[in-house]
Amino acid sequence: MAPLQPHWDQPSHPDVQEVIINEHEFTSKSLSRISLPPFGLYAKMSFPPCTLAEKPTYATVQCGRDSHLSLNSDLLYINHSCEPSLIFDTSNFNIIAGPNGLQQGEELTFFYPSTEWEMAQPFDCLCGKPTCRGRISGAKDMAQNQLEGLWLNGHIRELLEEKSWAKGASDGGNLSGNGSAPPIEIPDDATAKALKDALKHAEMVVEAARVALNSYLQSSQEIVFGNGGRKNGFDQTSNRTTIETGSADFASHAGLVSGGVRRGPTSRELSGEMGGDTIAA
Repeated sequence: MAPLQPHWDQPSHPDVQEVIINEHEFTSKSLSRISLPPFGLYAKMSFPPCTLAEKPTYATVQCGRDSHLSLNSDLLYINHSCEPSLIFDTSNFNIIAGPNGLQQGEELTFFYPSTEWEMAQPFDCLCGKPTCRGRISGAKDMAQNQLEGLWLNGHIRELLEEKSWAKGASDGGNLSGNGSAPPIEIPDDATAKALKDALKHAEMVVEAARVALNSYLQSSQEIVFGNGGRKNGFDQTSNRTTIETGSADFASHAGLVSGGVRRGPTSRELSGEMGGDTIAA
C-alpha cells in the first residue's frame, strides 16, 4: 500500500509538533515541540479535520468496535512504539502524554494495538525498546502478558474479553458458574495507578495555585471601602487602590479574594462528573 499523500494544509500542528519527512516509505516521524506532565493534553482529535472512515486503512485510527476515523492532519506521522510517549484516548478524542510525561524534542509515538484490534497493514516493530513486541498486527493477535501495563481503549478491552470468553467456551471447563468466561484480569494495572497519582498531584497543584493567588491579591492590593464621595481608582495621597462598595469592580475583586474560603476541586470535579467550585462549610 503506497504512503498517503497529504491533502491537508501543512504544518497542521506547528505549535506542538515537528514533522521530519524521510525518503524511505513509512520512516517519517514526529518530535514534540512542548513538554507535558503525565497525562497532559497534547492535542484533540477534532471534527474537522478528523472524519469517520468507511473502512480501516493503515492511515486510520480505530475509535470503536466498528468505527474508524481519518486524522487528516500531521498527527498521521505519529509512529508506533512498544514504550509510547503518547496515549490516543479515542473515547474522548484526546491525545495525551503517557504516564512518564512528555519532553520537548521527544519522538511522538503511541501503542497501535491500544486502538487497533486487527490492523489493515501489519508490520515488524523496530522500536528497539526492551519490551518490543515484535510483529504488530493488532490487539487480537497479542497475548495478555504483552498488553499488561499499557493503556487500552474501551473497545479493545471489550473485544479482548469476548475473545477470552470464546476461548473458554471452546476449551470447556474454563467458564465461570454463570457460563461466561472470567473477565480479563490485569494485575496491579499500572495505567490506572498512574492516572490516580496524576489526579492526586493535579489536585495539589490546583490548591497550591489557589492559595498563592489569594495571598498575592491580598498582599498587593488593599481594598478601601468607598465613603465621603471617594470613587474607584488610585488614591495618590495614600498610594493605594480604592474600590467603592457595591461597584462591579468591587464585586469582581471580592470574588477573587473570597477564594480563600474555597477548597481545591475534588477528583470527581476534575474528571468532569461535577462542575464548578465546592464551597467549604
